[in-house]
Amino acid sequence: MNDSDRAWLILSMAPLRGDALAVLLEEHGSAAAIVSAGRKALPDSLRDAILRPDEALINTVRDWLRGERHYLVHPESPDYPELMRQIPDAPTLLYVLGNCSVLNLPSLAIVGSRNPTRGGEQNAYEFAKHLGTCGFCIVSGLAKGIDTAAHSGALDGDAKTIAVLGNGIDRVYPASNRDLAHRIAAQGALVSEYPLGSPPLKENFPRRNRLISALSLGTLVVEAARQSGSLITARLASEQGREVFAIPGSIHNPMSRGCHKLIRQGAKLVESAEDIVNELGPLAGHLMQNARSESDVAASAPVDPEYEALLDALGFDPATADEPAQRSGLTIAQVSSMLLILELEGKIETQSGGRYSQLRKND
Repeated sequence: MNDSDRAWLILSMAPLRGDALAVLLEEHGSAAAIVSAGRKALPDSLRDAILRPDEALINTVRDWLRGERHYLVHPESPDYPELMRQIPDAPTLLYVLGNCSVLNLPSLAIVGSRNPTRGGEQNAYEFAKHLGTCGFCIVSGLAKGIDTAAHSGALDGDAKTIAVLGNGIDRVYPASNRDLAHRIAAQGALVSEYPLGSPPLKENFPRRNRLISALSLGTLVVEAARQSGSLITARLASEQGREVFAIPGSIHNPMSRGCHKLIRQGAKLVESAEDIVNELGPLAGHLMQNARSESDVAASAPVDPEYEALLDALGFDPATADEPAQRSGLTIAQVSSMLLILELEGKIETQSGGRYSQLRKND
């Protein structure tokens, strides 16, 4: 644990309210400077917590950090999610188990009922799998039902996925998802703002939900009752300026009523994964372009032969997905997902009538 990690850990244990942290950072310049300031430089309400922190907890965290792929991520970390910086109550500290780089991937949250219908569960799985192959990281909350199906779909599609927990990261809740949690940590990341050992208290989950939406460009609600935690996530997403999507269902299905309520309130009705791709594609492309501008790695990466073949088959004249599929020998499913990746990379553009064309290098 370096000095910066220790300082942010101490601040995460302090009873900071409102913009108190921002004020302290403005005055002192860094978290390390705050915790090393004298008593007179700190507000009365924070002195003891900052100057006499819980050393036992600090030692517990230090031991935890010795584990493989265990990290602390805070606002001074390069891996702190850029989208999360935009919300007013951004977390002071994140415990991460897995791959920190996924925190800044273009992401979609998929949430819904813990007791979905079989159809709802299948929708969550298929949407997550398809959108994962299109380049989106799938974010959810590791709960039973829709969350479990969304994580599983992403993993089975060999995509990245993030589970945001409502308890300490050293616990798995529910216990039945222990194997799934291990898969997520291996292929994505488990994330929590709660201290090690924190139990899954009921009041933790609404706050957890704000992080699910904050990590994501948009939130898709698959099935939800009229009074549902998923609607909290959707409301928070809207307040954070994110897109909200909902899948409609039968008027006789109580698990569809929450989605219908969201649609009446302005959420975008979704019938296929392409509805989400069309909305979030430009935003995801912008996010990926920003990431590329900060690193030259992508520019020097070798081109996948299949993508090169698809570009050659597409050409510069507008064409539907069927035409390059026939020329390249790829399936329509392969071409559809590859076209999104190429669009996000700025190599093709969409035209009217569901057509695509390759961008010339000087475009």
